[in-house]
Amino acid sequence: MSIRLFVIAIIPAFVIIFGIYLSDRYDREPLKILMATYLLGAFSVIPSIIVEEMLNFINIFPGILSNLFTAFIIAGFTEEYFKRLVVLKLPYKTKYFDEKLDGIVYAVFSAMGFATVENIIYVAYRFTNNHYIGLYRGIFSVPAHGVFGITMGYYLSLAKFSDDERIKRKNMRRSLYMPMIFHGIFDFILMADIPQVTLIFVPYVVYLWWLNERKLSRYLFDSRSKIIGIKREK
Repeated sequence: MSIRLFVIAIIPAFVIIFGIYLSDRYDREPLKILMATYLLGAFSVIPSIIVEEMLNFINIFPGILSNLFTAFIIAGFTEEYFKRLVVLKLPYKTKYFDEKLDGIVYAVFSAMGFATVENIIYVAYRFTNNHYIGLYRGIFSVPAHGVFGITMGYYLSLAKFSDDERIKRKNMRRSLYMPMIFHGIFDFILMADIPQVTLIFVPYVVYLWWLNERKLSRYLFDSRSKIIGIKREK
């Protein structure tokens, strides 16, 4: 494996987790929990690949239906399920998950662990002769995993901090199917090979970034307000 390609593969995810870590400046999470979440997210690639191979085996649909099944079920559902499982099994249950912003932080760390390994596979092993694959994935694919993580974490936090069981269950479901839908649309546009559909790819990516930047900003504001409120009480 080329060291240069390996470095190219890991840089995008590292930039994103560093950025999200710095954004959480009012009540930062313990590094040991963040790193454990990141590493478990990386290991979640293993069960994801196993399930994806099993689902590929039953993908007998023709043409565009096969693309839809691959984008939304094989990739979208499977990958988001295991990334979400990491958050639910570790940080979600700890005392450190004590504000809404934490859902986004932990979900993005899990997503970036997954994206790091996936990017190494694509850039350093599968497409070593394509000099543009690292650039493309660094601009679109890896940040997309981060965006899906923001969506996931947003709804996980709504679920965790809700006192209404009905709303809690509703948002818990949303924390899976919303990133799955966004992920599925992203992948389908790329694999459909339909020029008219491909034209909406960049606008769709811009829309995702804009939508999730609003979610992140909302929770950043909540985090800041919480700390200011505590200081005033003192």
